[in-house]
Amino acid sequence: MAAASGKRDYYEVLGVPKNTDAAAIKASYRKIALKHHPDKNPGNKDAEERFKEAAEAYEVLSDEKKRQAYDQFGHAGVGGAGGPQFSSVEDIFSAFGDIFGGRGGVFEDLFGAFGGGGGRSRGAARGRGAHLKVDLEITLEDVLKGVKKTIEIQRNERCTDCAGSGAAAGTRPAGCSQCGGRGFVVQKQGFFAMRTTCGRCRGTGEIIEKPCSKCRGVGSVPQAREVTVTIPAGVESGMQLRLSGEGEAGPRGGARGDLYVEIHVRKHDLFRRAGDDILLDVPIGYAQAALGTEIEVPSLKGKNELKIPRGTQPGTTLRMRGLGLPRLDGYGVGNQLVHIVVEVPTRVDDEHEELLRRLAEIEEQSVGGRRRSFWDKVKEIFD
Repeated sequence: MAAASGKRDYYEVLGVPKNTDAAAIKASYRKIALKHHPDKNPGNKDAEERFKEAAEAYEVLSDEKKRQAYDQFGHAGVGGAGGPQFSSVEDIFSAFGDIFGGRGGVFEDLFGAFGGGGGRSRGAARGRGAHLKVDLEITLEDVLKGVKKTIEIQRNERCTDCAGSGAAAGTRPAGCSQCGGRGFVVQKQGFFAMRTTCGRCRGTGEIIEKPCSKCRGVGSVPQAREVTVTIPAGVESGMQLRLSGEGEAGPRGGARGDLYVEIHVRKHDLFRRAGDDILLDVPIGYAQAALGTEIEVPSLKGKNELKIPRGTQPGTTLRMRGLGLPRLDGYGVGNQLVHIVVEVPTRVDDEHEELLRRLAEIEEQSVGGRRRSFWDKVKEIFD
């Protein structure tokens, strides 16, 4: 089943039920990844897309917080309609090294290490850049409509002097002679084989004889950058938006990390939030509550008329439909719930006092059933 964004449901992609555990999700992903792995399907674009789709689903469902957000809000809960994305197959290998073990991945483990062929040199193992996290404060008005915010971050950018290679101008990194440029060495003990990171090149597959003076061989330098964040309507405090490839540049031209933006909704002077509903306390006078009236009430969408029914009691909550916040999944809108507060005057003039005393006499002569019942119970207990 395709979601509203056009993407397939992540559980459907991995072929697992929604109540499945983490181990089953990983096992299913590994099975699908093996089937559609680029090394097994060279030049097959459809297999490559299936490979990326499965990686995207696994990236969300293997993370407890992201999975909870996805279960509740669908694709919108994990970064909007785009969801998590991988810019390339190399990005997937970098992200899930524990499953693939590098560019050759599980196929090198299954075939190459045991003499079955198929294991090809992966060249330099470009490490992925670090992820970044920033906090962003927005208003309830931003939550109502959705908003784009431009934020400034400090991150490592690819060195322009060496184009990210880490080698000084006019030179190039040389292949590591110890591992043959693979970044790892294989040690065999009988039927078993163990692959370890090359100690000489530290897994890069390359040796830099003359490092770049600007980045000192790292391939990146710190710089300030502006990034635009699209915040969907209905977002809540504590939610994180993932911007793929907006984190630190990877060492020696490796894939970028991601940028995580944690949302914080600023406290409003008038309104409070309860899920998709907006709560508002509105004070009215005794006469307005007793006789009923119409008053003008503010909302995030402007001013609206609200009818106060005759005989409204203190603490009554009146619903103003459709004046709440949009749901994050795009289906439906909450309401504005108005809590009626009947104000009692603390200071009265002579005329006001005279009228109130007259009112008290009238009320005493026509006591309501609720008050009469209360005093009857008091009399039974204490008399």
